[in-house]
Amino acid sequence: MTLATPFLVRREHFGRVGSTNDVVREWLAAGTPEVCLAVADEQTAGRGRQGRTWVAPPGSGLLLSVGFRPTWLAPDHVWRLAATASLAMAEAIEQTTALPRGTIKLKWPNDLVTVLFEVVRKVAGVLGETDGLGTDDPRVVVGIGVNTNWNAEDAPPDLRPSMMSLRMMSDRETDLDVLIATFLDHLERRVVDLRGGQFAAGPWVGRQLTTAGREVQLIEHDGSARWLPTRGVDVDTGALLIVDRDIERAVLAGDVKHVRLGRV
Repeated sequence: MTLATPFLVRREHFGRVGSTNDVVREWLAAGTPEVCLAVADEQTAGRGRQGRTWVAPPGSGLLLSVGFRPTWLAPDHVWRLAATASLAMAEAIEQTTALPRGTIKLKWPNDLVTVLFEVVRKVAGVLGETDGLGTDDPRVVVGIGVNTNWNAEDAPPDLRPSMMSLRMMSDRETDLDVLIATFLDHLERRVVDLRGGQFAAGPWVGRQLTTAGREVQLIEHDGSARWLPTRGVDVDTGALLIVDRDIERAVLAGDVKHVRLGRV
């Protein structure tokens, strides 16, 4: 199905694809203008950060990717597109499921999580990918996978302690069409503001779990890991601010393999 709207120039829904991010990257490479959206019922090659596999049984999750050509955004602020999409999805989830505002938190850099019995549980993963940054044809894809209609027993055993679904949180099935429409409403409003130079820094920071004083475990690319205190997030660069040997250090998403939170 192909459907365009005033906000979307291209929208397609697929039964089964390798990766919605790959679909949208191909569209943008072929010249499709912004904003474009691909949604799939199933992905056979879904991925998260650092090439991790994204697992979702067919029909159990919302799998989508949004494409932008942000010539209007400075290259060092492109990270704000993924942050904006994460914020829009958090707002859409709460509105669609009638969960209390603030239930969905952000775990740096862009995961959507909730906290249950002091344990951080992942609700959605967000993957931003870029091509052509620093040229006159920058292209950005933001992929989002939301655990919607899973039951606990549907999750792989090793993931059950750290995952959460909207069904498990709201005790009812989520209408994916309604969630998509609500997400697009929030995304359009936020992107219009961003195009006008207004990043939703307050709401983005307000949902962060990586707040000043909280310790995080930084897992480096070589596998080494250390627990370090944070000073929050930088709204200008998107960096996680940590204190390492009494020196403040700005950590960007690509600098480390993973960031783990303890009990909160």
